[in-house]
Amino acid sequence: MNGLVRQIEKMKPFFEKISRNKYLRAIKDGFIAGMPIIIFSSIFMLIAYVPNIWGFYWGKDIEALIVKPYNYSMGILGLLVAGTTAKNLTDSFNRDLPATNQINNIATLITAVVGFLLLSSDSIKGGFGSGYLGTSGLLSAFVAAFITVNIYYFFIKRDITIKMPAEVPPNIAQTFKDIFPLSVSVLVMYAIDLLIRQFTGINFAQAVIQLFQPLFTAADGYIGIAIIYGAMAMFWFIGIHGPSIVEPAITAIALLNIDKNLNLLHSGHQATNIITPGLQYFVATMGGTGATLVVPFMFMWLAKSKQNKAIGRAAAVPTFFGVNEPILFGAPLVLNPVFFIPFILTPILNVWIFKFFVEVLGMNSFSYVLPWTTPGPLGLILGTGLVPLAFVLAVLLIVVDVLVYYPFLKVYDEQVLEQEKAKNTVAPETDATVQNQDKAENEKTDSIENSNLKNISKKVLVLCAGGGTSGLLSNALNKAAKEYNVDISSAAGAYGAHQDILKDYDLVILAPQVASNYQDIKKDTDRLGIKLTKTEGMEYINLTRDSKGSLEYVMKQFEE
Repeated sequence: MNGLVRQIEKMKPFFEKISRNKYLRAIKDGFIAGMPIIIFSSIFMLIAYVPNIWGFYWGKDIEALIVKPYNYSMGILGLLVAGTTAKNLTDSFNRDLPATNQINNIATLITAVVGFLLLSSDSIKGGFGSGYLGTSGLLSAFVAAFITVNIYYFFIKRDITIKMPAEVPPNIAQTFKDIFPLSVSVLVMYAIDLLIRQFTGINFAQAVIQLFQPLFTAADGYIGIAIIYGAMAMFWFIGIHGPSIVEPAITAIALLNIDKNLNLLHSGHQATNIITPGLQYFVATMGGTGATLVVPFMFMWLAKSKQNKAIGRAAAVPTFFGVNEPILFGAPLVLNPVFFIPFILTPILNVWIFKFFVEVLGMNSFSYVLPWTTPGPLGLILGTGLVPLAFVLAVLLIVVDVLVYYPFLKVYDEQVLEQEKAKNTVAPETDATVQNQDKAENEKTDSIENSNLKNISKKVLVLCAGGGTSGLLSNALNKAAKEYNVDISSAAGAYGAHQDILKDYDLVILAPQVASNYQDIKKDTDRLGIKLTKTEGMEYINLTRDSKGSLEYVMKQFEE
């Protein structure tokens, strides 16, 4: 097993390179920007249709009023994502351009939206066709964003623009600078629209869905979902944020399936499409990647070693809300050969059991999108519309996950227990040891009190993949800053949603899950004169648990 882990770890640089791919990152970050809209709109669908389970149906007029916010938010998701994806891809391309010759990300956002409307319109004779403005137009949204940004990059990099005299105000000059790339982008997508209609008789959005339909069908099968969610776990096991690689490839399918499931429910049929955001959040990664919801509680209640019990207590609450880095790096689970099998196998078994419940027992699949921080069992029950079988499935998944992890936990706990016994035998804690520890703590306090930075205002931004893990360190920093009266404030953020707020901070700390993006974001921080640092797994977890140590760590970054 150790040999297998080492072989997989050798591929880490290759996978890190994939996770930093500009196009995958733009898709993921584009969806992050649109996630509040997706969650907001699902609330109205829950209100409109969950009461149907108990035989209560709103009147048609009331139902139309309730679902209207959904239609005007989720219903134009493709249009919105075309713009957000283009903006994020533009920001990535700008890192490789001189600061004096940047692509206007607002211009690419607008142009991508225009191009998307051309590619997705289902109106043959003109007019504003809206049939593919929502989730069914997501693939067209990506195409529109990619074409737009690449054309802009071609023109701006080569300075092929309409140049205005120096006396012309910059905002007016920028307008003329964007005319060539905007015109070419729109005309290219207009030509694609005309060609597709000429040869297929349908619009581009419908054609691309038909092209990928066999892939969508295969992905929904037992083998497909095993590969998808097993890959997420495998990437995380070697220290790479798995969803960063896998999510961009399946997000369009997942959201399209949510729309299909809702339509099936409305027409009185079973919601049968498997791959949805809820399957990832509340089944495959229940409690976080590796389906670790049960692991901290097992450490806390079943382990014999003091170390594992302490880790379990510290990790239980965050993991319950989907933030499982404390157990991933605290145990650790990642790169720990003992947990290789359960970490990858458990998510696969969970999605297989879910698929069995849907296809064989007739349970509805997910039809609603909830925040990923919703506790796993609750997210499963609410996301499937409170169907009775979901309650049974939630309990069953917990039982299965405990059974899978238990033998490996026992093996690991015995290893740690032996290490603790050996440590206590060789080097028992003495009064001198305690005194040395107290001395170190006092020195740490003195270094904070005597620092030249104590009264200088500084702002720190902690970034992780989704904004959950970063909150652990941000909270620790704010707590210590208040306790020691240091003028340092911290905020947590998600990598990809940080571009517009980056300039407001003095230091950026990358959590382990996004540390592989260090070289990319360094181009931004260097240009803005901001300090940047990255953290390793256990180092980060220790900082989140030691508020005083986290403050000292930050102050040290400013002193360097």
